[in-house]
Amino acid sequence: MLNLKDARLAVIGLGYVGLPLAVEFGKKLSVVGFDINQPRIDALTAGHDSTLEVSDEELKTATRLSYSATLADLEACNIFIVTVPTPIDEHRQPDLTPLIKASETIGKVLKRGDIVIYESTVYPGATEEDCVPVLEKISGLKFNTDFFAGYSPERINPGDKEHRVTSIKKVTSGSTPEVADLVDALYNQIITVGTHKAPSIRVAEAAKVIENTQRDVNIALINELALIFNKMGIDTEAVLQAAGTKWNFLPFRPGLVGGHCIGVDPYYLTHKAQAIGYHPEIILAGRRLNDSMGAYVASQLVKAMMKQRIHVDGARVLIMGLTFKENCPDLRNTKVVDIIRELREYNVNVDVHDPWIDAAEAQHEYGLAPVSQPQPGLYDGIILAVAHSQFKAMGEQALRALGKPLHVLYDLKYILPKEASDLRL
Repeated sequence: MLNLKDARLAVIGLGYVGLPLAVEFGKKLSVVGFDINQPRIDALTAGHDSTLEVSDEELKTATRLSYSATLADLEACNIFIVTVPTPIDEHRQPDLTPLIKASETIGKVLKRGDIVIYESTVYPGATEEDCVPVLEKISGLKFNTDFFAGYSPERINPGDKEHRVTSIKKVTSGSTPEVADLVDALYNQIITVGTHKAPSIRVAEAAKVIENTQRDVNIALINELALIFNKMGIDTEAVLQAAGTKWNFLPFRPGLVGGHCIGVDPYYLTHKAQAIGYHPEIILAGRRLNDSMGAYVASQLVKAMMKQRIHVDGARVLIMGLTFKENCPDLRNTKVVDIIRELREYNVNVDVHDPWIDAAEAQHEYGLAPVSQPQPGLYDGIILAVAHSQFKAMGEQALRALGKPLHVLYDLKYILPKEASDLRL
């Protein structure tokens, strides 16, 4: 069995999850940070992380971390940690392509005694049923005889500077009791708040997938309440503030539910459930409701514009924010694009402004060309879609100055006081 003092790590995938992990391990152990995106490797080698998850100063502290896009640089490694994304396809089915390709890559350099640890969101069973057979096929080695596996779900929240890799309790697991102990000891080298060793890989996988499923269902409930209260002319935030005075009321807020995990994880669980003959009701109902919120927002804006006798056909609307959450450049699975898509169905001209994003990435992922600086007095409608600190700092006067004398200001994120906007979610 591998001894930790001989550990030579490879972190496969250097995105929002992989890079912070590689940096922390790189402060203590020999680590190769591997990514197929050569420009990403070049930028990190030059000392800058475009995701802003790791500062330039912190990158310098990982003195034992190197970066590579070359397969040969993985040959000396004996522990591989996979942190590639696991998205959904256009039919909202799990897309394991990045995970399978990462497994194929590792299989080419896998040796006897090596351990492969997966961190990506999967459905229970995916590591042993989908990934391990790929490792076996490519390497020619036998699972749990020649090589071993583990699963330790990622829990990083992009843009969160308070809850970091080291300060979030880590769930660990391994394919044998001995490997489980080793994987647990490995993560305990960097996790300051400790770990929880799950009894099996499947339990760890299930724990990951229900974390965000629970959150998704909770937000769906609040979204549905918001739809009801809006029809009744009741301010949702006021209701939530009142209800929140009870000690056991959960403080969720309505909104667009996207992102790399919460808008994706439920589909991994429901896919597996359906595969074994169970058809989830509550989880899928919640997900459908959350997926419909973009269309609801667009329809509410259009109705408000018509009530003010603003001509909708050919109108100009400004969307403030494109990322899936505030104060980070992460565009993965953002639901703001649903609003844009729906407004275009009304023949509305939509501009998007977001000071956090990379314009080239927005163009590549969604075919959008963001405006760097919106023109004052140009817009018939303004939607505050993301609560970036820059938007909060603008205040009502500066935000309304972007609109025409007659316009609708829709505050999705409660950035402004109730009386300062024309619509709220």
